[in-house]
Amino acid sequence: MRKAAWAWLISVALLGALSQVQASAIYKFTDANGVVNYTDRVTPGAKRLVFQDRMVESLAAQVRLETRRADGKVTFQARNDLYAPVQVELRLSGLGNAAGTLPRSITRTVPPRSSLVLASVAPAKAGRRVTGTPGFRYALGDPSSNPQAYRYPFPWLGGPFRISQGANGRFSHTGPRGRYAIDIAMPEGTPIVAARAGTVIKVENSQGEGGEQASGNFVRVLHDDGTMSVYLHLMRGSVVVREGDKVAVGAPLARSGNTGNSTGPHLHFVVQRNTGLGLVSIPYEFDKPLQSLPNFAVGNR
Repeated sequence: MRKAAWAWLISVALLGALSQVQASAIYKFTDANGVVNYTDRVTPGAKRLVFQDRMVESLAAQVRLETRRADGKVTFQARNDLYAPVQVELRLSGLGNAAGTLPRSITRTVPPRSSLVLASVAPAKAGRRVTGTPGFRYALGDPSSNPQAYRYPFPWLGGPFRISQGANGRFSHTGPRGRYAIDIAMPEGTPIVAARAGTVIKVENSQGEGGEQASGNFVRVLHDDGTMSVYLHLMRGSVVVREGDKVAVGAPLARSGNTGNSTGPHLHFVVQRNTGLGLVSIPYEFDKPLQSLPNFAVGNR
């Protein structure tokens, strides 16, 4: 095996092992032979790594609050252009010249590709405007959905590959949205396929290595039970599905990459659901065993 190949394998293996230990910091450097190394020692010329695998999606262009005025009345309407339901909250505090008693907040679930009136506010005094700046927030999915048990086939072709960071990994699988995510080390260009049938509801395909979005290129698929699987860090330009497409198990989605906040070529796979104005990752299982990379010790002298 060539030196570069060995270096990649050892580096990825080390990153997987690091999720099992508590090191104060991890450093990356390239030695005189051009081999990339990782260490917990302060080393001249080494760069301290910041491990972040945050799931970031911009929905502002597809989910928004529309305010309409007619005959002195103000109507607040939520518009959802996504192929998935969206839970929204409208906060009405701070309104002036509003007739009647209004709730401080209104929460609704807006169906896919639709609009929903959240509130209509009439003026208390005719001839004067209703004033104020309402608050609006939203989250993908329907919190009333009922997730069903499901064992996921591997979302890739080829291999065998191994886990480089598992659930609750200390580097990046710590927040609510990614706690149960799994990173699988694999060469760039590995075919990524749907592990569960559903509707493609969000894609990103233009990010390069170290792109603006932490998640890089990704595909998000909504399943019949309201859960969503997300495939992250995909190769730029490789996504072959569009929002609104229906996919079956095994359908091609993209190719694996190293885009966004990624420390090496891998697939970040996570299953999420809305539990109330927020997405959280949920535990899942593959339908066959998947081993972890060797446990390379960190800090041995």
